[in-house]
Amino acid sequence: MPDTVLDKLPALFATVLLGWAAARWGWLTDGRKGGAGGADPARVLSAAAQYLFIPALLFRAMARLDFAHMPWRTLAAYYGPLLAMVLAVYLVQRWRLHGAAGMALSSTQAAVPATRAVTAGFGNSVQVGVPVAAALYGEAGLAIHVPIVSLHALTLLTLLTVLAEADLARARLRHADGRGGSMAAAVRATVRATLIHPVVLPVLAGLGWNLLGLPLPAALDEWLRLLASAVAPLCLLLIGLSLGRQSLHGTLRGVFSIALLKLFLLPVLVLAAGKWVFGLEPLALSVAVMAAALPPGSNALIFAQRYRTLETETAAATLLCTLAFALTAPLWVLVLARIPG
Repeated sequence: MPDTVLDKLPALFATVLLGWAAARWGWLTDGRKGGAGGADPARVLSAAAQYLFIPALLFRAMARLDFAHMPWRTLAAYYGPLLAMVLAVYLVQRWRLHGAAGMALSSTQAAVPATRAVTAGFGNSVQVGVPVAAALYGEAGLAIHVPIVSLHALTLLTLLTVLAEADLARARLRHADGRGGSMAAAVRATVRATLIHPVVLPVLAGLGWNLLGLPLPAALDEWLRLLASAVAPLCLLLIGLSLGRQSLHGTLRGVFSIALLKLFLLPVLVLAAGKWVFGLEPLALSVAVMAAALPPGSNALIFAQRYRTLETETAAATLLCTLAFALTAPLWVLVLARIPG
């Protein structure tokens, strides 16, 4: 990979290592109280990311999005295979948890399918993806990559939040009445939980602001930008904190599956769709495939921590796939260079 890309990776790993050390040596805890007022520091930081910093990032991104100049064919070639794979992972995971007898998901299992799906699909399109696109393809490539980034949260996080909340609503109703509850009650619970979700609400609010044609005042834009700038380091610290508190025993099989899906299967699907279905020109095809080949993003861990499921597996997948990306990225660059234009 180009030096400008390799220069970014040590900073990412160093921040994760800092979080791991903080967990191992208790830098964020009060030995007399077992934490900040007895609270788990990882939970406190995760809540700050979920309710303060990520909403600012999402609202600002959606409010500033320029729909008039989006490369829709490239976006279709990227998001079509991505959504198909994510939904397939979700459905397979849900079927496996149901079992052959068709048993309902328990409340502790309900968010597992959506969490595995978001880890398999949500790429690190900013911290790793932006320098990759800029280094490999320059300003022209970055102009194609940025629209892909802009719709990432809107599509993946919103879709999988709805699926997770629907599964949770069904599980709660089944436990409440022992029969599964009414579909209407499940729908009401899902809609209510989705609309006030800290991912979906700022996306919808930002989208509404954008569609009304309202400009962001300079002071508001600067405040949102400042809050959004905390997302990357905070999420990387949380990966280290999660790894420092838990053993990786029992997670490596899931991590290996995520790596195969994210680093190999998804780029193959996007390559096939972009080349033979949408007929993308070489630059757009290369940018879309490299975006698909990115390792999981740290927002997947925030998703897992919100639903308190697969946290260690998600953190390990994010870290280890990022390490593996240093080897798989040059492979995809070589593959793309050999495809006739």
